[in-house]
This record gives sequence, C-alpha cells and structure tokens, in this order.
Amino acid sequence: MKKLFTALLSLFFGFSLFAQSQALLDKEKLFDLYQSQKYGEAAAYLKSVYGEENNDFKTIIQIGYCYLMNNENVEAEKFYTKAYQQEPKNLPVLFSLARLNTKRGNVDKAKFYYNQVVKIDSNNFSVYKLLAGLYTSNKDSLKLVYLLKASKINPQESDIAFDLADCYMDFQEREKAYNVLKVAISADTGNIILQKAVLPVANALKKYNEVILSGERILKVDADPNVIKDVARAYYYTKNYQKSINLFKLLELSDMQNEATLYLTALSYRAIKNYPMATAYTKRTIDEGISTNTAEYYSLLGLVYQESDKLTLANTAYRKSLEFKITPNIYYRMAVFYDTKLTKPKNALKYYNLYLKSKPNAKDNKEEIEFTKSRIETLKQAD
Repeated sequence: MKKLFTALLSLFFGFSLFAQSQALLDKEKLFDLYQSQKYGEAAAYLKSVYGEENNDFKTIIQIGYCYLMNNENVEAEKFYTKAYQQEPKNLPVLFSLARLNTKRGNVDKAKFYYNQVVKIDSNNFSVYKLLAGLYTSNKDSLKLVYLLKASKINPQESDIAFDLADCYMDFQEREKAYNVLKVAISADTGNIILQKAVLPVANALKKYNEVILSGERILKVDADPNVIKDVARAYYYTKNYQKSINLFKLLELSDMQNEATLYLTALSYRAIKNYPMATAYTKRTIDEGISTNTAEYYSLLGLVYQESDKLTLANTAYRKSLEFKITPNIYYRMAVFYDTKLTKPKNALKYYNLYLKSKPNAKDNKEEIEFTKSRIETLKQAD
C-alpha cells in the first residue's frame, strides 16, 4: 500500500510540474520567435521552460524542429533521436532524421530511416522519391527500383518522370524513357523542361519529325543550345542539310560546338557537295577530337618505355607526341633519349638545339638548360 501511495505521489508531482511548465510557457512570445524565424532563440526559450532533460514527446519534437530550422543539425538530431527512441514508428520523426542525415552526408543512415518509413507506409510517394535521390549513379539498380515505385504511385509527377527517363536512357531503354516522359507531358503540356528532355530520346528513336515540330516551337521562346543541337540533328537525318548547318552554326556563335556537331556539319556540307567547307569542318572535327594533353601523354608514354628499356616503343611514342604538339619538354626528352639510350649523337645534337630554340622557361628549367648547353659543346667536340 505504501509503494502504491509513493507511485501515485510521484505521478502527481510529475503532472504538476508539467502543468506548471505549460503555464509558464508564453505562447505569444514563442509564436513571435517563429514568425521572425529566430529558431535558435525559440529552442533556447523552450529548454528554459521545460528543462534540459524533459521527456515529453511533443516538447522534444518541438525543440528538435527549432534546431533543425536553425541548421543546428547536431542538436536537432539529438532531440529527434530521443523522440525516435520513444516512438520508432512516427513518420515525421523518421523523415526528420533522414533529412538531417542527408544534410550531414550520412547517406547510409538516411537510407535506414527512409526504409523504416517504407515498412510503415509502402505507398508513400515522397519516401521513394527521396530514396532515389540518395543514389548518384543512374546505373544503380536500387535507384531504378525506387523511381519505378514512385512512378507507379504518381506517373504524372515531372521530377520522377525526368529522372526515371534519364535512368532508362543510361540502360539503353529508349522506348520506356520516351513513354514515361510522354505520360508526364500529357498531364502538364506546358512543362518546357519535360518537352526538352524528350527531344534527344525521340531522336534516338528516329522520331525526327516530332523533334523538329516540338523543338522549333521551343526555340521560338528559348534558344537553348541543347534544343538547337537536337533539332539540327533531326534536320540532318531528314536530309534537310542546310537547316542543319544553319542551326549548328548558331552553336558556334555561343562557342557550344563539339566534336559531334562539327562532324555532322562536315557531313552536311559533303551532302550538298560543298567540299571546301566539308574539308574545313572535317579538320576542325579532328582538332576537336584531340585532347590538348595528347602530346604530353605520348611524351610520358615514351619516358615510361625508355625507363623500362623498350627503346623502339619509346622512340615511336616520342615521335607520335611531336605529331600533336611541339613543346620544349618533348625536345629535351628526345635529346636525352638519343644521347644516353640510343647513342646517336647527331640526333641528340639536333634535339638539344631544338630544345634551346623552343625557348624553355629559363627559371623553371635552369638545370636542363645548363645540361643541354654542356652536352652540345661536348657533342660538337666529339664530332
């Protein structure tokens, strides 16, 4: 009987203290702090009223929310974790913990909390959308799974349609990508983002007339380089070569051309028998396709072959480097190669002289320049 009385007395005092806290809470002050977005002050105020060790579920969530809105993520997670321990199936708490961990880069923990939501509510569109967003690679099968689940619940949602189509394209599932986008477009005919997204898919499916019709309509209000590129491709494949050329040239005005667009321009000029322009654009295509670092790569390859005593391969690699770009560095490496590895003094002398004529940086290459001058004198005397 005595134990029962003690328990009831403790419960009474607990309720009494909570009631006092509620009475002490100035709701108008708290509302003003929320309105002015002073969430840090709001959290401090709530803790001053309810105390640091308060275990009331609603109060814990309220303080956690304040910290979350104030970007104090560590404190926010501490309170939401406390709430999770009390109610592990509370959806707002699970979403908040997942959001916090996403912000902090703890992707695996975020996935864990979102998957707890899935176990409770398997038809929650938002959770599948958020889960898919945690996977960076379109080739990740789980990303595709979550996008498919979200799309099944709401196939007309534009973000999901866009991302799912993008995944399908990476898996070479062009027809599926096209159908997904068309469903979303039919629900939102004014969505320019979706209309742009479907153009390269339609091109891949050889729906060229659709690309031209839709793309030209978009270009009247938005000269997007990607749209220009898609429409130009469609004109090329429908053999309207001059229109294709005109659009590809618009890309050049914005310096948006690339190897593929230059190649199709060259092919278009060839098709209309403008051979001088076809030649010029073919050369530009070749230049565009070659990396500015190709010469250095071959030079490095030559050095590796040289150091592993594969001298014939080294010689070939060095000469290949000169085909792409002539630099002081390659002249020096070839001079040393002929001098020390192949013992061909005439060739070595030739490249040492070319090295000095190419005007290497005197400060950065001081030792190499001094060595070169010394070797030139030695080789001349030997000759």
